[in-house]
Amino acid sequence: MRIFDPHIHMSSRTTDDYEAMYAAGVRALVEPAFWLGQPRTSPQSFLDYFDALLGWEPFRAAQYGIAHHCTIALNPKEANDPRCAPVLDELPRYLVKDGVVAVGEIGYDSMTPAEDAALAAQLELAAEHALPALVHTPHRDKPAGLRRTLDVVAESRLSVERVLVDHLNETTVEEARDSGAWLGFSVYPDTKMDEHRMVAVLKEYGPERVLVNSAADWGRSDPLKTRKVGEAMLAAGFGEDDVDLVLWRNPVAFYGLSGRLALEVAAPASLHEGNSVLRGGE
Repeated sequence: MRIFDPHIHMSSRTTDDYEAMYAAGVRALVEPAFWLGQPRTSPQSFLDYFDALLGWEPFRAAQYGIAHHCTIALNPKEANDPRCAPVLDELPRYLVKDGVVAVGEIGYDSMTPAEDAALAAQLELAAEHALPALVHTPHRDKPAGLRRTLDVVAESRLSVERVLVDHLNETTVEEARDSGAWLGFSVYPDTKMDEHRMVAVLKEYGPERVLVNSAADWGRSDPLKTRKVGEAMLAAGFGEDDVDLVLWRNPVAFYGLSGRLALEVAAPASLHEGNSVLRGGE
């Protein structure tokens, strides 16, 4: 089983997770820019973070045979903080980098006017840079959040066929599918979707344009949930081709819209800017 996790926050995970993911079949991933849990206090803190997504994390992933890509954006939650908004002016110089395969995560957290403005501005950046967009739907009042998201996308220059609408569930999947967007589902131990609900959605709506991710971060989450979804699909009677479509070919097709996917992992360097993944010497 080959796996491409299209949404996982490896900056919050350990090298043990990389090792376990490789053993489970993960060979590629996308790490979207997101909030740190504690508010950032200036645009400069975003820049160091973006640099890590483009440097240290691909280096770290390569030690374990995994191709690392990222998406870059001002995330919805921090779009409400006026101290963070100026980072929008810094995004264009990051969106031209080879490792950036989409603009994201963008979208909604609390559905505020500030989030409206940040979403519209970043959809425009995606259109300007010929990149797809990874859109975060809110964890509260999902149907209203999805409709508001699709309205803003429709008003933008970015085609909905280049948008991945993430954090969907049973209340939003049909409308998202009918819009023509790609469909993203986050599978968590306690919240969002689980593997059995995910299988039920796949049985009802099919595997086309569906991407399943672990969205693993600093909270209680599981970077092996993609593998567990694949196993649950097989147990429910799906074929290996369906599993491969959901866990590999669909994420490759969506992020391939960027023209920047590099799925072959070169032999890793021993150092990144003079630093090793080893602490305390060889």
